[in-house]
Amino acid sequence: MQTVETLNEGLKRAYTLTISAGDIDARVDREVANIAPQIRMPGFRPGKVPANLIRKMHGERLQAEALNTSIQEGVQKVIADNKLRPAMQPAVELDEGFAFGKDAEVKISLEVLPEIAAPKVEDLGLKLERLAVAVEDAAVDEAVNRIAEQQNAFAPHKDGAKAKTGDIVVMDFAGKVDGVAFDGGTGEGMKIEIGSGNLIPGFEDQLIGLKVGDEKVVSVTFPEDYNVETLKGKPATFDITVTALLDKSKPQADDEFAKSLGLEGIEQLRELMKGQIEQEHNGLTRTHMKRKLLDQLASSHDFDVPPSMVEAEFNQIWAQLEHEAGHEEDKDAALAELEKDKDEYRGIAVRRVRLGLLLSEIGQANGIAVNDREMQMLVQQAAQQYRPQDRERFVQYIQNEPMAAAQLRAPLYEDKVVDFLFDKAEITERTVTKAELEAAIEAEDGETKGHVHGPDCGHDHDHDHKPAKKAAAKKAAPAEGEAEAKPVKKAAAKKTESAEGEAEAKPAKKAAPKKTAKAEAE
Repeated sequence: MQTVETLNEGLKRAYTLTISAGDIDARVDREVANIAPQIRMPGFRPGKVPANLIRKMHGERLQAEALNTSIQEGVQKVIADNKLRPAMQPAVELDEGFAFGKDAEVKISLEVLPEIAAPKVEDLGLKLERLAVAVEDAAVDEAVNRIAEQQNAFAPHKDGAKAKTGDIVVMDFAGKVDGVAFDGGTGEGMKIEIGSGNLIPGFEDQLIGLKVGDEKVVSVTFPEDYNVETLKGKPATFDITVTALLDKSKPQADDEFAKSLGLEGIEQLRELMKGQIEQEHNGLTRTHMKRKLLDQLASSHDFDVPPSMVEAEFNQIWAQLEHEAGHEEDKDAALAELEKDKDEYRGIAVRRVRLGLLLSEIGQANGIAVNDREMQMLVQQAAQQYRPQDRERFVQYIQNEPMAAAQLRAPLYEDKVVDFLFDKAEITERTVTKAELEAAIEAEDGETKGHVHGPDCGHDHDHDHKPAKKAAAKKAAPAEGEAEAKPVKKAAAKKTESAEGEAEAKPAKKAAPKKTAKAEAE
């Protein structure tokens, strides 16, 4: 096996690797001897099949495997002998005129990581400001009330109040068709918001004006497309009794409500909400500090970066931006506007790669690593995104694919390097409002996030983009998800039998087509 360097320019390297036909044949011979004991052929005792017959039967496969193995080993030898640190997977090309029985000439081209002298952290002179946000009682109140609203926990109206549109009526009911009760037509304590449109057409309107304790016979006709065959198009009556009338404008978050959630009381709920808000604020504070940290690192370090890494980073950024633009109301206009900033985003890709390489060098120089226990937790967390039957395959995939493992490891490694730099920086603290902190982050505008790049980086981490490029549809989606999470009284045509049973227990069920169409659209 011979190697000749054909290019050494900047970060680019190229080599010609020659593998002799004799080396390939010798590898085939070794493999033939290896598998001979397992070969079975009529007329021969086990393990006594002649080598020439084995070659005739399996020769093409063995030659291909021998060639591929020789090339892989040759590439690794080139990297090791020349002490190369590949930036990306080397490009390998076999000479077009190759035929078995001839020498194999292989062209290897790659880009290497730049030699970066890891700076002494003490010499960086890092100075950062921590913008701290206190949790206000009003924010806790809002969070607690939001939970109450999601659970339909509202304060009762004053005695004698009459139901109006927007109120929540709590009622017991008994339904009849042709004077006979039907299965699932009876229930107690059902809550329904007047005007929500969740009940059979005409039902909710007949609740207006009722007071707590009132009884009434509500007459309706089941829709023709109702999901219970025996009730389609049938007129029905419901004997109802109003047991409570709730004011939706007044969430009721008290001890009783908190206990219904399995807590000791309202104070424990408030503490939980306060903790969540503090966590959110701390995340914003860290984001701002990290951007400022990366700004300081970027301003004091400038070195060439591998074009292939920049291109991979840019393609990732661009694909995400195009995806977001595709959800804008005017897709073509959004894409055209995006095109104007293409050079800017390419510059962002360069910055990301440079910062990532620098962070990687700082981490290695200071003994920072993701330990086995941390990696195991990362794998377990990532596996939860998959169906139970697929989780074991995912774990095996991570174990067998170093690049995939590196991709999973990189964000945590980056966080550990950043935390290390925070510990070494001179930090002052200033108290601000949440709005001021968000404005400070927004003011950064341009992309400031880098991530750790190294020889095994998978280039698939989460990244922010310029705040100005947000897609409207992306923001709308979570709101729809929250809406769907609330109890819905409509019947779904594709529900399981048990779910349909629950649907029948309430007179409020509309037929499924509307909801099914919405789900398919989503």
